[in-house]
Amino acid sequence: MNRRKFLGLTGGSVAIAGITYYALSDKSNFVRADLKPVTNVNIQLTADERHILYLASLAPSGHNTQPWSIKHMEPLHWIICNDKSKWLPAVDPTQRETILSIGAFIQNLEYAAHNLDYRCQFNLMANTNQDEKVMDIKMIRSGDQFRYNTNSIVQRRTVRSNLLSEALKTEDIRLLVDNEPDLIHFIPSTAKAYRYLNEQTIEANRVQSYRDAAQNELADWIRFSNNDAEKYQDGLTPGSMEIEGISGWVVRNFYGKSNVMGKSFRDQNIDQVEKQVASSAGWFLITSKDASVTNLIETGRRMQRLFLKVRDKNIAIHPMTQILEEPYTHQGLNASIGINDPVQFILRTGYVKDYPEPVSLRRPVDRLIHS
Repeated sequence: MNRRKFLGLTGGSVAIAGITYYALSDKSNFVRADLKPVTNVNIQLTADERHILYLASLAPSGHNTQPWSIKHMEPLHWIICNDKSKWLPAVDPTQRETILSIGAFIQNLEYAAHNLDYRCQFNLMANTNQDEKVMDIKMIRSGDQFRYNTNSIVQRRTVRSNLLSEALKTEDIRLLVDNEPDLIHFIPSTAKAYRYLNEQTIEANRVQSYRDAAQNELADWIRFSNNDAEKYQDGLTPGSMEIEGISGWVVRNFYGKSNVMGKSFRDQNIDQVEKQVASSAGWFLITSKDASVTNLIETGRRMQRLFLKVRDKNIAIHPMTQILEEPYTHQGLNASIGINDPVQFILRTGYVKDYPEPVSLRRPVDRLIHS
């Protein structure tokens, strides 16, 4: 979803909104830079703990639900937990995507700890995707020379629009695949599988857009107004959906859940997906050997490592998971693309001329902690 998507929906609304209302309403998207620091701190964290958890929280998640919480055992000893209130049962009924997102969170956490000269001791606690306690982690001073540059974590963002069809350079593909060709698969735009993924992404979005449970769930996680964005500090905002300018103003001030459930919104979403898949350099598919908790967490970490490399190369990543979320399209995927292992991520990719700043919201660290 982006500005072009909403032009058709919002043109009439702008005409009747009026100059007076505009003067009193939200004139720009609420973005990450607008978040205010928390002053009512309940749990005393060290400066290092707070920094590490903030960077970890910048991991991506479906609908930006941020499905993680932290049980604070003692300084530098935590349990990473699976927050049931952030699940997406309509599109992720087995919590597969939840565990993948927690894996990305863990990767950020480890990189952030390395940056402050800690090494992490991990102990997996979860046996299923639904277990509350996922990973026990202790951080110990390491004295290592390696210090990960966490600027890549801060600057990471999903880019949906303006991907170029220019082929990725061989050296860039090699960097992103990272000697794991059996787990990270690049499908260039010249491949037959590329056309299949384009077609099935459109079809999966068509199915999902008209599946009321999925559409209702989406509506629950869209923060249309700046007030809601500031209140919840999660979910999808006009800024993160790349809805800017006049269209963004109309959406922030006139749109709500009922619009998402309407036919016009659903059709516009499908139309926008068609435009998106028509322009890219290809797809990255990330697989795992099986769907165990261990391998899902590692696959989430693998995806995040890839995601943190792309900005320096002006490469965009746009996760488009709908094929995996809809049984109708998922069942034929592996046979059609010639991959045996289960696919866990489908990432649209391509170069961009200008890389936008990150805008998706994050809940403050203190809201992640419980004793």
